[in-house]
Amino acid sequence: MFTHVTLGADDVEASRAFYDAALGALGLGPGQPDPKGRYWYRTDRGAFAIGKPLDGDVASCANGGTIGFHAKTPEMVQAFHDAGVAAGGRSIEDPPGPRQGPFGPLVLAYLRDPSGNKICALHRPG
Repeated sequence: MFTHVTLGADDVEASRAFYDAALGALGLGPGQPDPKGRYWYRTDRGAFAIGKPLDGDVASCANGGTIGFHAKTPEMVQAFHDAGVAAGGRSIEDPPGPRQGPFGPLVLAYLRDPSGNKICALHRPG
């Protein structure tokens, strides 16, 4: 559905270190810089980027917004959480683990990145 998602970050290096760790736990390589100072994480399904807002204003996070990243295994959900916390993120909501959602069972972990953006790793058991 989506081609890419971009989040603003005032401290791009802190955010890059966080996403390199958290997304690395999901099997993605380190973010690759572009000429505008953003870091891109690409897969065959889409792309994710972090960087200073191009309009020069401060970055802000969406109240009520969440970006979810696919995890191939439940263990990757936990690894995403642990790597993200170790790299400057903050664990939020319930502890990582199984949940029953309206569309079936899920394994989730929620974090706030160094800029306050809410993200999660999600695995749908087969």
